[in-house]
Amino acid sequence: MQTTIDPAEVAKFEAMAAEWWDVNGKFKPLHLMNPCRLDYINSQIAAEYNRDLKQANPFKGLRILDIGCGGGLLSEPMARLGAEVLGADAAARNIPVAKLHAESSGLVIDYRHTTAEDLAAAGEQFDVVLNMEVVEHVSDPLAYLTACRNLLKPQGVMICSTLNRNAKSFLMAIIGAEWVMRWLPKGTHDWAKFITPDELYGLIEKAGLSPLDRKGMVFNPVSWTWSLSARDLSCNYVTTSVRAA
Repeated sequence: MQTTIDPAEVAKFEAMAAEWWDVNGKFKPLHLMNPCRLDYINSQIAAEYNRDLKQANPFKGLRILDIGCGGGLLSEPMARLGAEVLGADAAARNIPVAKLHAESSGLVIDYRHTTAEDLAAAGEQFDVVLNMEVVEHVSDPLAYLTACRNLLKPQGVMICSTLNRNAKSFLMAIIGAEWVMRWLPKGTHDWAKFITPDELYGLIEKAGLSPLDRKGMVFNPVSWTWSLSARDLSCNYVTTSVRAA
């Protein structure tokens, strides 16, 4: 099975695997962003599957794939909401970190060192694919998104986030996060691999999915919090799409 894994990109995250759950470590930006990401993910899944987030275990009965799961920052909240979760990552060192944290949290999550392509080849199917901050790290975005589409059941939902490609994203994601704040090692992001919202919509459609929604995720440097925006997709943004058939 052809893979879209970029070994150089995997190596970057292998080197940081032990720091996934350190809120002040190299993944501090993701910890800060996570509440905003979860607000969007939860609302979109609830809307598409008619679930009441005020009820206990609102995602019970849903099978969710967290592709590029890292240490489990999204897998664990999905499991707490009642979903059956498979967390997959191409970086082998991430998996034992994720497993250990889930076990210590009393959560049952199926973590695997594997790829979207291999899961699709094995015939795995999901109600939801969480594809968060991964597409900018693969070698062939269209082939990767097509594999994600093949992993969805009919009417299944993919939620995909990435970074816009413009001067602002270079300033914030590379100069700010890597060079100034030093949250991430220099070279973690390749600005040339960033994808504009229109480009991503085009790739999603070519992959056989129907785009439904997109929102910006905007950082407030005063309050150090993230929020969703219907208008500002200038840096980080997130999309929802559905497999029609």
